[in-house]
Amino acid sequence: MAVVLGLLAGAVLMLVMGFDPLVAYDSLFKGGLKNITKIGDTIASATPLILTGLSVAFAFKTGLFNIGTPGQMLIGGFASLVVGLTVNLPSIILLPLMVLAGMIAGALCGAIPGLLKAKFNVHEVVSSIMMNWIVLYFTQYTIQNHFKGATEDTSRALGLGNTLNLGIFLAIIAAFIVWFILNKTVLGYELKAVGFNRFGAEYAGMSVNRNIIVSMMIAGALAGLAGVTQYAGYADCIQTGIMPSQGFNGIAVALLGANSPLGVVLSALFFGILNVGKGAMSIKANVPTELADTIMATIIYFSATSLIMENLIKRFKNIKKNKTVVNNNERAVEK
Repeated sequence: MAVVLGLLAGAVLMLVMGFDPLVAYDSLFKGGLKNITKIGDTIASATPLILTGLSVAFAFKTGLFNIGTPGQMLIGGFASLVVGLTVNLPSIILLPLMVLAGMIAGALCGAIPGLLKAKFNVHEVVSSIMMNWIVLYFTQYTIQNHFKGATEDTSRALGLGNTLNLGIFLAIIAAFIVWFILNKTVLGYELKAVGFNRFGAEYAGMSVNRNIIVSMMIAGALAGLAGVTQYAGYADCIQTGIMPSQGFNGIAVALLGANSPLGVVLSALFFGILNVGKGAMSIKANVPTELADTIMATIIYFSATSLIMENLIKRFKNIKKNKTVVNNNERAVEK
């Protein structure tokens, strides 16, 4: 419903601005799905969004708001490339080592806000935002002083050509693991219990502090893996002084995906279509690319009001149910 309403709102906006929404949307979706190259570009755009979305969704499920995904993603990509640039090993060993390094770096970056939350009750939103800037300037300083201009075969190390990236397989596996942890393990049960009611979980004998730290570490590892897929997959380099937008966009992906692993995957793919297709929409329908971003923002707003929509649907169902009961009673009286 959020997607449909967002697209309808975008169509109204196009009409007001003098554009043809049918031509625009045709160009938009063909631009992201027209051929294997465009589909590959869509997957490339969606891959880090899946992982940052999973990072945010996992923290949400456990009662935490991980807004440090940009920094965790950046440090994960940075760590993976540092390993690739400094370790001389065969690719079959080096690539898993790069992935592991990125996940560990992201997990450590997430552990700090988790530790501050668990031990000193520092709100994770504040501490994770501060970590973003610490990571940004740390990587900027290190790259400029030790790795500036450094290149190696690790650039696009995960690539399988121009339209495919091993990262999408890592993202799908990560989504399955997140689902399995949350729904099929004792750890997942405890993490969700702490998220629902911290004091109730503590009363039940669960280690609340440990679970908070573990939750943020897992969320950080997922964001770190997003950095690996981006910077060792498709990006030509790490641009210093720039926070990866996929980290913040992961919040929108998780919101639209209702914090469900499958929902996050589908949501990220949809955002990938919009990201890739908006260029074609601009060229063929003469619609500004900013309008595609506006449509995405509108969809996010509608998904944020999902509770209102749910209540309206329930109210409609109750009205319909009450009318059915009244009609049945009237028929019974007539009989």
